[in-house]
Amino acid sequence: MEVETKCLHEGWKPKNGEPHALPIYQSTTFNYDSTEHIGDLFDLKAEGYFYTRLANPTVGFVEEKIAALEGGVGCMCTSSGQAANMIALLNIMGAGDHMICASEVYGGTINLFGVTLEKLGIECTFVDQNAPDSELEKAFRPNTKLVFGETIANPAISVFDIERFANLAHRHGVPLIVDNTFATPILCRPFEFGADIVTHSTSKYMDGHAVQLGGAIVDSGNFDWKDYPGLTQPDESYHGVTYTETFGKLAYITKARTQLMRDIGASPTAQGAFLLNLGIETLALRMERHSANAQAAAEFLAAQPEVEEVNYPGLKSDRYYELGQKYLPKGASGVVSFSLKGGRGAAVKFMDSLELASNVVHVATVKTCVLHPASETHRQLSDEQLVAAGITPGMIRLSVGIENIGDIIKDLEKGFQAVR
Repeated sequence: MEVETKCLHEGWKPKNGEPHALPIYQSTTFNYDSTEHIGDLFDLKAEGYFYTRLANPTVGFVEEKIAALEGGVGCMCTSSGQAANMIALLNIMGAGDHMICASEVYGGTINLFGVTLEKLGIECTFVDQNAPDSELEKAFRPNTKLVFGETIANPAISVFDIERFANLAHRHGVPLIVDNTFATPILCRPFEFGADIVTHSTSKYMDGHAVQLGGAIVDSGNFDWKDYPGLTQPDESYHGVTYTETFGKLAYITKARTQLMRDIGASPTAQGAFLLNLGIETLALRMERHSANAQAAAEFLAAQPEVEEVNYPGLKSDRYYELGQKYLPKGASGVVSFSLKGGRGAAVKFMDSLELASNVVHVATVKTCVLHPASETHRQLSDEQLVAAGITPGMIRLSVGIENIGDIIKDLEKGFQAVR
């Protein structure tokens, strides 16, 4: 099936007489006839559900769908995108380890990697993703365990060269983890370019309607974990199981569930998974409309004298246009960032004058919304970190919705009238 069809038909596949829509298994607990059966579940000898923190049927069907969309062997949903990134890293890292991350990633991710994980003894080196290979090679250390980047960075709207970084990571024997939130598997499938693990904040386009937090980790099943003792040596916290021997290509995602989700408990709800599934069913249609509207909005913004710069890889003038053509041939998503010449004051005045677009701390939803990163989502970053993340004082993040594009542009014109 093509990806548009998978959005509808992967995951829940009703049999004769079963519900057409995905059922909500609103239960934390599941009954079994014998102690032995439950023991087999705990020993991972039998498939099934025993407690929703680890697995739930509704969640499981959505995980199957997301894995199919990305082309992976397995998926684990989480309570948020932040939880997905944290578990994806902790699954193969610990105190004394080092990682490399592109500096142009979401501000919350920078704080997670550079502050919270540092307190756990994990060090992160942030690199300029546009630096030459010779410079990037210098960031690797003997204790480097992974490389991380975002397909489309938030809010810089830079495009990550997945294939180049996959080759770099693999030369050093470490996996590449890619946050594919903004692109979604509709616009880009990172595994096809060498990425090993994909993460998502499903709260964004996958949900699409700003109703449910969530995250996901998808395993390609392609990476050889031979140098990762946590996967190749017996896990004494789980009956001495050796993940690579017992689960093969599913080793990484199985460990994430049985060890990390078990201990951290950042699990999604059945109701949340049901809502997420509804969003995914229209994901392909929405990404087409989001991308078309954003392309038109970006072209309009680029023609305004008050605009200093527009960041959108669909524009031929954008520095990431060529990478966009390679990784995002179906469209560059619905998020545009642009900087006003008047700086922070002009940006705030512009945003406060809009009527259709909502000023919210969210992005990638069906309704158009705006945000001032330097004052809001990224306010915890220093000026140096803001520059490294590609954020200027006058930058506005515009999340273009699926409304009529004429109405969106009329609303933007009101903002320009206010700053003229």
